Amino acid sequence: MRKEISLGALIAAGCAGGVAAGTADKPNIVVILTDDWGRGDLSLFGTLDDVKTPCLDRLAKDGALFTDGYITSPQCAPSRAGLLTGRYQQRFGFDCIGLGPLPLEEKTIADRLQKAGYITGMVGKWHMEPTAPDLKWAVEKHPELIKNNKIVSLPFEKMESYFPGARGFKEFYCANKSPYYANFDRSGQDVIPPQWQTAEEFRVDVQTAAALAFIGRNTQKPFFLYLAYFAPHVPLEATQKYLDRFPGPMPDRRRYALAMMSAVDDGVGRIVDSLAKSGLKEKTLIVFTSDNGAPIGAHKGAVMEDSLPATGPQEGWDGSRNDPFRGEKGMLSEGGIRIPFIMAWPGTIPAGKQFSDPVSSLDIAATANAIAGLPEDSMLDGVNLVPYLTGEKNAAPHEDLYWKFWSQAAIRSGDWKFIQAGSRGQLLFNLKEDQEEKNNLIEAYPEKAKELRQKLSEWADQMTPAGLPSGGGNEPEAKWYQYYFKKALQ
Repeated sequence: MRKEISLGALIAAGCAGGVAAGTADKPNIVVILTDDWGRGDLSLFGTLDDVKTPCLDRLAKDGALFTDGYITSPQCAPSRAGLLTGRYQQRFGFDCIGLGPLPLEEKTIADRLQKAGYITGMVGKWHMEPTAPDLKWAVEKHPELIKNNKIVSLPFEKMESYFPGARGFKEFYCANKSPYYANFDRSGQDVIPPQWQTAEEFRVDVQTAAALAFIGRNTQKPFFLYLAYFAPHVPLEATQKYLDRFPGPMPDRRRYALAMMSAVDDGVGRIVDSLAKSGLKEKTLIVFTSDNGAPIGAHKGAVMEDSLPATGPQEGWDGSRNDPFRGEKGMLSEGGIRIPFIMAWPGTIPAGKQFSDPVSSLDIAATANAIAGLPEDSMLDGVNLVPYLTGEKNAAPHEDLYWKFWSQAAIRSGDWKFIQAGSRGQLLFNLKEDQEEKNNLIEAYPEKAKELRQKLSEWADQMTPAGLPSGGGNEPEAKWYQYYFKKALQ
């Protein structure tokens, strides 16, 4: 067993005074985040005929399906930082993996909601702690961990202040897969002090069970649950129960990804059923989304290969798909950043609503902040989406959305989208007419391109480091744009 961490003082401080007065009528909030789940893999969209997500389809029909939902980065760690803080992660320099961890000065949704009297819980993948690529952090904070310009060790005691229990989460069952660092178990019992718990069953089912345990422990208090499934990210795995749902010829990786997504779908259904049995369904806002689009593997010259075994090399395609969009994880094209996005709150958000204005994962924190009764905070970059869904507000939630990643930068402004594709060139699309980004309009509308690039530059100047990216980018990035946009960039 790994070294136990004494977060007792932090946990005690987080729940001192118990649940705040006046919290009885505050809604519960459940945020479900998947990993590398492409936009095409939601059966309600009708894009692909092999995917089956009946529980997610039902969740969307109970609330709102966002056709134009975006994440803030085409990569997992920075996109999670943006979601959890409600701030563009570029404000605190977390543009990409290697520039973490999440700074201790940044408030999470959980930090905010604890102050509003919520019991806060986290299950699954965290990825906000220091990791081996975070050399800048080690140079500044712990140079003793560096040898030959590499981090050679990450003792857990150096990371404890970055883990969920110190970032606003009173309860946690945290890891990509077994073992999990947790202060409660799947039967709903306390584990104090926190310990590493072995759970060798299929990881999606384990994470669902832990989420249900958290809900079961807290039905009498307003709660916030952040459930971050490690699926369908590689390494792919699934039990026969889920694999049998997808018979017939198909690539191995596709079958495993469909099985993993089906397991997540089952988990969402079980969570909704649990809330209903506890009389909490109409008192709970549920948000479902993904941390970025699916990796397809185009930079290796192999797109969705039949020959890649599910248990083979852990690079390239994860089995999920971004249809009908162009591009993949790591790109600021629609395939990299446009993701499934559902928000349901029966009795408050009208059922069966389809919302076509662009929204962002930044809006999750702002929405949670507002419905918890907390004052507006100018530090948040998102907006409360509930008034837009109920019809109280009729304008689009955002005038512009922005991205910066590696040597790429992008802006969506209404129907228009401009991409600075590193050294490869510039792209301009009208997404209303061309959501698949087939027709580069950079020459036809030079003034629109100039206007959007100026807006993008002004936004980038407010970030850390300031300014648009410079340089040629990396090899995968160049190959992605060469593959997907060769003609458009000529």
